[in-house]
Amino acid sequence: MKRIIATLLTSLCLGAGLTSTALASEGGIEWDRFPTQKMTDVAALQNGAKLFVNYCLNCHSASFMRFNRLRDLNLTEDQIKQNLMFTTEKVGDTMKVALDPKQAKDWFGGTPPDLTVIARSRADIGKGSGADYLYTYLRTYYRDNTKATGWNNLAFPSVGMPNVLWELQGQRTAKYVEEKDPHHEGQTTHRFAGFEQVTPGQLTPVQFDDNVADLVAYLQWMGEPAQNHRIRIGVGVLIFLAFFTVIAWRLNAAYWKDVK
Repeated sequence: MKRIIATLLTSLCLGAGLTSTALASEGGIEWDRFPTQKMTDVAALQNGAKLFVNYCLNCHSASFMRFNRLRDLNLTEDQIKQNLMFTTEKVGDTMKVALDPKQAKDWFGGTPPDLTVIARSRADIGKGSGADYLYTYLRTYYRDNTKATGWNNLAFPSVGMPNVLWELQGQRTAKYVEEKDPHHEGQTTHRFAGFEQVTPGQLTPVQFDDNVADLVAYLQWMGEPAQNHRIRIGVGVLIFLAFFTVIAWRLNAAYWKDVK
C-alpha cells in the first residue's frame, strides 16, 4: 500500500510539478539527451515494459494501450500474462489501474494522468524531446528534509512527490555553493554543484541510468508503437524517390535531346 501511495504521488506530480522561482527565471536546468538507440533495442523496450508495470501501472493508466500490443516487442501472450499482467486476466484489455478515479481525486486532489502519450506531451522546442525531459526528470531526485515528502527534484524543484525508484538509485543529497548574483548587486545565489551519495542503491549509477533509459524508451514507444516501422518505411520511400528522380532526369534528357 505504501508503494502504491508513493507511486500515485509521483504520477500526480509528474503531470503537475512546480518549478522554483530561481530556476524558472533561468529557464530551468538543461535536459540530458535520451539515448535514442534504445528505441531500436528490443531487449531495452522489454525491460522498460517490466519497469512500467511494476513502478507506474499501480496508479498510472495507459488506457490507449492494450497488453497484447506488447507482442510487437517479441513477447508471447504467455510471457505477457505471466510477467506483465497484474490488473486484468485478458491479454486484450487496456492497461488500466484498479484505483478508482473518484477516490484518487478525493484523496490526492486529482486523478493520476494517463501515460500513454506522456513522452510526446512533454516535448519543449527550446529544450528537447519529451523523452529528454523524462530521462532528466527521473534521474535528478535527491533527498530534501525541508519538503513534505522528503524528496526534491532538479527538473521540478519543490516537486510534491517522492522518488519511487529510490531503492534502485539509492539516496543522495544535492550540493549547492553560494555565489554572487551577477544580475543583482549585493545579492547571492545558490548554484548546483553535484550530488552526494548517502546510501547505495540496488543498482550502480550506470546501471540505474541504463534502466531509466529503458523505461523512457518504453514510454516513448507506447506513444506510437509503430514509429520504428514508420521510420523504416519513410527511409525506403526516400531512397525510392531519389532513385526515381535520377531515372526521370535521364529520361527527360533523352526525350528532349532531339526536340528543337
